[in-house]
Amino acid sequence: MGNGKKYPNECHERLKKPDKGIWEIRGEGQHFVSSKVMCWVALNRGARIANLLNKPAYQRCWSDEATVIRDDVMKNGWKEEMQSFSQAYGNSDLDASLLLMEPYGFIDPTDIRYHKTVQAIKNALLYKGLMYRYKSHDDFGLPSSAFTICTFWLIRALYVIGEKEEARSLFEEMLHNSNHLGLFSEDIDFETKEQLGNFPQAYSHLALVNTTILFSEEDIRLFF
Repeated sequence: MGNGKKYPNECHERLKKPDKGIWEIRGEGQHFVSSKVMCWVALNRGARIANLLNKPAYQRCWSDEATVIRDDVMKNGWKEEMQSFSQAYGNSDLDASLLLMEPYGFIDPTDIRYHKTVQAIKNALLYKGLMYRYKSHDDFGLPSSAFTICTFWLIRALYVIGEKEEARSLFEEMLHNSNHLGLFSEDIDFETKEQLGNFPQAYSHLALVNTTILFSEEDIRLFF
């Protein structure tokens, strides 16, 4: 670190505190793995920018802090008994947001821990071709509908770990859940496939586009 100087940042402070996670889960705050990963993302990208701007002290400091976070997540987020990362340090629940560890660059798609996490999440949260965000109870009770973006996250995860045919099949099935204009809402009813929540939902379509790119690179025919 050279002179050992610390460069203050919001991530450093927030990392120490429990929060509500990506889904703003009701109830007592926890140390969510997805929140720690996003702190890592901020510091990792900040270090890259500092390097581009020729700010070596910032680059070293933020890179070192990012490494500390990654080591902490690998130690406390991975549950050997589950053979998977968990939703939070203090529980053994599964959460679709864990699938984002790979596209953000936090973990390599070849890492066996990511492979096992993807399979565990698929087995626990995939239902009738659609994904729960999580199945743990909060103050609203057990979630009762699928969160559209999460199914696209799973499709990508399956693709990058080598399960390309399964990913393709799930993708084509998912496309049939759009409306007559090819649009998606925020949520989908598991049983009726009715579109629920905000409509049309921007990040559902961003996930659709990002997932489509995976298959278009291999000239797979798309069904819209």
